[in-house]
Amino acid sequence: MLLIYVPKLTNRLGYTINVVMRNILQTDFAITSDTATFEAHKEARLCYAPKPVETADAIFLKSSHLLFETVIGDQECHYFDHNGLPAIFPVFHKDSALPFDPFAAIFYMLSRYEEYLPHREDEHGRMLTTETLAYKNGFMRTAVVERWALLIRDLILKRYPETVFVKRGFTFEQTIDIDSAYSYLHKGFFRTFMGLLRDGIHRRDLAEVQHRLRTLCGKEADPFDTFDYIIRLNQQYRYQLIFFALLGDYGVYDKPISYLNNDFRELLQHIGDHSKIGIHGSYDSALEPKRLEQEIQRLADILHRPIYRNRYHFLRFTLPRGYSNLEKLGITQDYSMGFADLPGFRNGSCTTLPFFHLSRNQEINLNIHPFMTMDTTFHTHMHLSPEEATEQYHALIDEVKAVGGTFSCIFHNQNLCEDFGWQGWRDVYEDVLQYAYQDTPNTDTTSKFNNIEND
Repeated sequence: MLLIYVPKLTNRLGYTINVVMRNILQTDFAITSDTATFEAHKEARLCYAPKPVETADAIFLKSSHLLFETVIGDQECHYFDHNGLPAIFPVFHKDSALPFDPFAAIFYMLSRYEEYLPHREDEHGRMLTTETLAYKNGFMRTAVVERWALLIRDLILKRYPETVFVKRGFTFEQTIDIDSAYSYLHKGFFRTFMGLLRDGIHRRDLAEVQHRLRTLCGKEADPFDTFDYIIRLNQQYRYQLIFFALLGDYGVYDKPISYLNNDFRELLQHIGDHSKIGIHGSYDSALEPKRLEQEIQRLADILHRPIYRNRYHFLRFTLPRGYSNLEKLGITQDYSMGFADLPGFRNGSCTTLPFFHLSRNQEINLNIHPFMTMDTTFHTHMHLSPEEATEQYHALIDEVKAVGGTFSCIFHNQNLCEDFGWQGWRDVYEDVLQYAYQDTPNTDTTSKFNNIEND
């Protein structure tokens, strides 16, 4: 067993060591602040402190101040390259096994420390991606948390080769956002009439009018109704599949089918028979917890079961408020951790991990499922062709496979319709599922260490 010496065990430090050793590296370990106990230990030893324990022959990692603080303030991260790997929080000690503090670096990324500090925001109140440390230093597409954890593992194995680490297997998680279940159907008289008016008079698109009318008459399928296609394809690969249903009231940014519509309710029940479903918190829900509570209850009433999962619509939430609200409402799994305009690792990780609430200085009962890609990112923000997007999916899947993480991606049912400018994106979707499946002997690789999601 690995014994880790720390001069003082703080909430920040305990959280970080547990995440690294238990969730990512999956090894048995203990922590002590007693030098005599540390010196007497006969197996692997790691000292994380400002200076080494002189009488103990152990791996020494010099600590910075971050994990021994309780306040939130500007940090001198000082990015640099360490043997081709991004590094922050440099340290200076001749005996330190690394020239930077990997535990502080991991905590800084996972806690989203920089999002608590003053920063510029976009029109939706989200931190600008270009303001992040990862973007500015070019490591957005590197799973740095896992890379740093593996660096620690390699140090331990070099010194103590008998130490046992469980090798994690790659997993794939596909999530589908239901912003609008139907393009034409079940929208009520007013929305239907206005749609016909817009297509026929303003756009002069008679083909669209004809398509809409044929769908309303039951002669053609609604183009957004791609759910059976998604479920059928998933049955081939048996991946984790999660839908997120938008059940907010109609507004500028939220245009769902009414939660009172019986056909829509039956659709959600049908989906719930084949996959997991979470709430897609509406545009203002992160700022108005009463609104989010109402939407959660709507979905619970439709499915006749409690709701534990959330993804905020437009990924619109701020820290820590957005996550504090989820915890209060009984949501234990959030899937909003990612960028809207660029692919990559917003918190530096591809592992489902509990969230550390900086303002309260404690871990909370909310697991964060980071995602790496979203279809609208490539199509709408980056203006990539299906072929160009496919290459980017492959590169990010390769990075996640290399560290044994979970590749999580977002698609929308409406964007798999092969219409409205999304021609060719079914090919992208099918390619992503197939590419993730290659060289992946087991797509269900939960273990006692990382099975932290409740159903």
